[in-house]
Amino acid sequence: MIPLCSVLAASILLGASAEPRVQRNIPYAQPANERQMLDVYAPADAKAAPVIFWIHGGGWQTGDKSAVGLKPQAFTDKGFVFVATNYRFWPHVDIGTIASDVAKAIRWVHDHIAEHGGDPKRLIVMGHSAGAQLAALVSIDDRYLKAEGLSLAIIKGCVPVDGDTYDVPAIIETAETRRRVHGLPPIKVGHREKFGNDPAKHKDLSAVTHVAPDKGIPPFLILYVANHPDVTAQAQRLGQVLQDAKVPVTLFGARETTHTRINADLGRPEDPATKAVFDFLAKVLK
Repeated sequence: MIPLCSVLAASILLGASAEPRVQRNIPYAQPANERQMLDVYAPADAKAAPVIFWIHGGGWQTGDKSAVGLKPQAFTDKGFVFVATNYRFWPHVDIGTIASDVAKAIRWVHDHIAEHGGDPKRLIVMGHSAGAQLAALVSIDDRYLKAEGLSLAIIKGCVPVDGDTYDVPAIIETAETRRRVHGLPPIKVGHREKFGNDPAKHKDLSAVTHVAPDKGIPPFLILYVANHPDVTAQAQRLGQVLQDAKVPVTLFGARETTHTRINADLGRPEDPATKAVFDFLAKVLK
């Protein structure tokens, strides 16, 4: 097997930009809801390639797998198969069920990605915003994958991007205290409404709750917007808990960017967060 670092170096030198092969709207559940679909982007000559599994954001209630920007081209140029998944939305289902949808999509990847040139044993889970919460949760709380007959061992790395809900009780308290102290009106739909009003459920849907040593949690690269206090605090909280459990973790605070731009810029060659991602991938997949 050719080392990933060699593949990355060769693709940079050759300036690879061939259009990936794309298959859209593949159902991952039976019977499939219209939201239980995923897209696969693969290099034309992919064979046993590492796989990026991408989870879109949108507050668990909006967004789509098609909003991937530069990512499919950027990753397939570097020899990856890129998978983008949809999932059912709140309030039609609760957030635990959404995480189960993500696990079902990962199960489909495990079972079928070899047919698209991917290696089911070299999977990287990534997601932005709400997708970051889902990526971290399914990569740490092994119950979701176990329900699909899988283990955390298939995930070689996790890259949550600018999430604010790795510790749900903390973000609920932070947001509600801020509004109370500053005399701001309550919002109609906030984290409490989306995660329910049960404190035990808030903890259970928090990735930090389930971190423990020696359970096979993969290495993490946590990307966040450095000048935003909430995502910075959440990134540092998750990073510290992982570090305490002896899980390899790197934090990267992106500067001069926003919640939207850090996602849109992923894949730009000159983007510092993109460079951090490919450095991380070369390390965990070598």
